[in-house]
Amino acid sequence: MTETAKAVAEAFVTARREKRALITYPGQLPTDLGSGYLIQDFAIGMDGREIVGWKVGKINPPLDAELGANRLAGPIFADSVVTVAEGESPEMPVFADGFAAGEAEFLLHVAPGWDGVVPQDDAGTIAVLDAVHLGIEVASSPYPRINADGPPVTVSDYGNNYGLVVGAVLEGWQTIDFNAITVRLDIDGVTAGEATTATMLDGPLGAVRFLLGNLAARGIDCSGGTWVSTGAVTGVHPVKPGEQVLATFEGHGTVACGIAAVSPA
Repeated sequence: MTETAKAVAEAFVTARREKRALITYPGQLPTDLGSGYLIQDFAIGMDGREIVGWKVGKINPPLDAELGANRLAGPIFADSVVTVAEGESPEMPVFADGFAAGEAEFLLHVAPGWDGVVPQDDAGTIAVLDAVHLGIEVASSPYPRINADGPPVTVSDYGNNYGLVVGAVLEGWQTIDFNAITVRLDIDGVTAGEATTATMLDGPLGAVRFLLGNLAARGIDCSGGTWVSTGAVTGVHPVKPGEQVLATFEGHGTVACGIAAVSPA
């Protein structure tokens, strides 16, 4: 199993470095989350880039019960993070022949100095944070069926993350009710989804608790601080090169980006 996982990890890392698609899965499909994280961990070791955050995604019923978890995680690398001001719209690359999507998300930052103890409630979670921002996760993988083949496969290729757009700070985040903020995602001016975090299990703070528990169980140190992209508020919306994505957080601002195809190395 170990050698098989290493081979899959190497195939994904190579495809991402060379910016090319993988039309078929490069090995045996993982069927449980442990197998998916084993591949992810090998890939992180091979990749060598700095990790500055983690994406969290939801696992829907009935798979959550079958797999023993209702969320999954994947690394976000420093060279894929872009910070923007209101009105800016950077071009974010995706695998045009793989999978690509845009997701409106709240980005919570765990402060440096986290002691490894996973908070048990919202108050404890807020206490380990030092910032909350508006954002867009760009989900993309060389493998077109990265989500269709199930959560263990999604986990195996970095949780399907390929970029993060960090927008403005969410003012008053220390006391804000996330569920009271309506979030909308538009693609080329057409609304793709609208919702609040009430649809997101126990919300952005719960996503942080999950992530910290996941990292602690895997022996991954994030005491230096880390971004947590806490989950797609309005859903996972496919995008194509040339499209414009706009995330609106009602009463708090917008975040935008363009979508561009990666250029093969």
